[in-house]
Amino acid sequence: MSELPPATLRLRVDAEALASNWRALHELSGEAYAGTAIKADCYGLGVDACVPALVEAGARDFFVAHWREVPDALEHVLGERISVLHGPLTEQDVAFAREAGVRPTINSLAQARRWIESGGGTCDLMVDTGINRLGLSMSEIGDPIIARLEIEILMSHLACADEDGVMNAQQLQRFQAVVETIPARRTSLANSAGIALGSEYHFDVTRPGLSLYGGIQRPELEPHIRQVARIEAAIIQSRKIGAGDSVGYNATFTADREMRIGVVSLGYADGILRGWAGSAFEKGGASIPMLGKVSMDMIVVDLTDKPDLGEGDWLELPYHLPDAAQHSGLSQYELLTVLGTRLKA
Repeated sequence: MSELPPATLRLRVDAEALASNWRALHELSGEAYAGTAIKADCYGLGVDACVPALVEAGARDFFVAHWREVPDALEHVLGERISVLHGPLTEQDVAFAREAGVRPTINSLAQARRWIESGGGTCDLMVDTGINRLGLSMSEIGDPIIARLEIEILMSHLACADEDGVMNAQQLQRFQAVVETIPARRTSLANSAGIALGSEYHFDVTRPGLSLYGGIQRPELEPHIRQVARIEAAIIQSRKIGAGDSVGYNATFTADREMRIGVVSLGYADGILRGWAGSAFEKGGASIPMLGKVSMDMIVVDLTDKPDLGEGDWLELPYHLPDAAQHSGLSQYELLTVLGTRLKA
């Protein structure tokens, strides 16, 4: 088979901006060390594209969610630096953790027993202080089995760090009680937004995720965080339509005059969901409006006032996450993690 033709869409990951974001979050963490959440393929931007830049910047603690995410991480960092947040649900998980040399995050008394009965060793421990997802309940922290764990990082997770409310202080108080009860080498509470809550939330390790990749959940972070992801796609056809002609599914746009339109090689199969309709691409600082609905593989744009643009030209979809969230109606987290595989091919 001959060589594949070049792609007509692409995701650009600014590795220098990513490294800069880690350094900024590490500095904002004060005396704590900034870990890195690399779950969900580095929030959709790609482990291979992101982790080397994070390692070079100085990151040394890495957090994944699933056991299936471990092999890709091991291509770049030692197993002892990787924590698997979902913990050992089965004996197979335990065996894999030992073989890979990664740390399981214990989330329940059952997981604690499973780990101890298999021989124990270094692990992390998650305690639920109010978010009511994974984690040991506050009523279980005194159980004798927990005292037998060799805990590297004792952690909890903030539910409302992107807001100013009483729950942050409640969780902080509960976690302080946990820290006094359960011995561990290091402690961790703050996610990206939690870093901005102040030094009392930092403990020994912070665990930024979204802000590494350009997300800004609190105004205190805005001066420090740079855009990492850029989405670009080519115009694959241009044509003229007349007054009364409609564009796309359900004819949601109808031309009131003669127009020149372009078809862009990007759609909801690539994570650019239909909520983007009515937004615009950019080229050289100029805005190129979208017309009609977003299709699976195509978005139609208005080229009427852009005679210099045509087939083969590339457009950029503005992807500064706070602004893109406003345009699309998606959360900053969703904007990254829904990105399709064709963008990363």
